[in-house]
Amino acid sequence: MAVAAVFPALARMLPLSRRHLVSPSLRVTSFRRCYRGDSPTDSQKDMIEIPLPPWRERTDESIETKRARLLYESRKRGMLENCILLSLFAKAHLHHMTEKQLNLYDRLINEPSNDWDIYYWATEAKPAPEIFENEVMALLRDFTKNKNREQRLRAPDLEYLFEKPH
Repeated sequence: MAVAAVFPALARMLPLSRRHLVSPSLRVTSFRRCYRGDSPTDSQKDMIEIPLPPWRERTDESIETKRARLLYESRKRGMLENCILLSLFAKAHLHHMTEKQLNLYDRLINEPSNDWDIYYWATEAKPAPEIFENEVMALLRDFTKNKNREQRLRAPDLEYLFEKPH
């Protein structure tokens, strides 16, 4: 009862996530969706896992809406490094992606609950789970290598949104 009073949104989400986690219609991924700290020196004895609802592909949106949503979600991340990396990646590649690639990118940036995981996978500091090893991850890793030695200190300005794609 105390959780419901202090965190009403969390209290509404927990029963929902339990129901979805046991649903046989959902595909099981190779990792759990929850927020947790990942400091290598942390004993994690005091760790609290907050379960998150399972990621679901959005099949009811148009490809233009999906591109716009993914562009926004690429710019608004939980950490500055991914804001910069993913927004520049989205600027360079989102308009050329097929619907299949957009779905793979959607899953990549929205299913993992920890933005550091995405960053480590893109920079190849850690191996990505097999479910994310695909053509979009390869494209992101190649982009992350910055072979043209571009200066990437901030997210791109939004003026490019009004330009026609090449």
